[in-house]
Amino acid sequence: MQAAAKFETSRYEAEGPHRPPITESRAEPSRAPFRGSEKAIEVCDCLIDIVSALFGISSNEIRRAGRTNLDVARVRQLAMYVAHITLSLTMKDIGVGFSRDRTTVLHACHLIEDLRDDLEFDRLVVMAERVVAAAFRNRLEAR
Repeated sequence: MQAAAKFETSRYEAEGPHRPPITESRAEPSRAPFRGSEKAIEVCDCLIDIVSALFGISSNEIRRAGRTNLDVARVRQLAMYVAHITLSLTMKDIGVGFSRDRTTVLHACHLIEDLRDDLEFDRLVVMAERVVAAAFRNRLEAR
C-alpha cells in the first residue's frame, strides 16, 4: 500500500514549485485583472494576434470554429495555456474568448503542460509566455 502511495504524487510535486498544477480554479477573481466576458474576449483577441504573429499562422485560422489541422490547434492550445498561466484568466473566460468550452481549455492546458517535457517545445512556450507578459505588462503590474 505504501509503495502505491509513492506513485500517487503528481508530476508537479515531483518537479517543484516552478509550475503550479493546472486547475480550473487557479485564477482567483480578486487577482485576475481581466475578469468579465467583454474583457476576456478583448484580451484573448490580443493574445491570438500575438501568437499568430509569433508562429506565422493566420489569426483567422486560430479563431475558426470547429476542428482544424494539428499546427493550428497546437498554437491555439498554447495560447489558451498562456492565457491561463501568464494572464491568470479562468478556464471559463478563456473559453468565451476563444469560442470554446471550458473543458476544451482544460484539455489544452493539460496537453501543453505534458508537451513541455520536450525541451524544444518548452522553449517555445517560455518564449510565448515572455512575449505575452511583456505585451500585457502594464495590466499585470496593476494587480
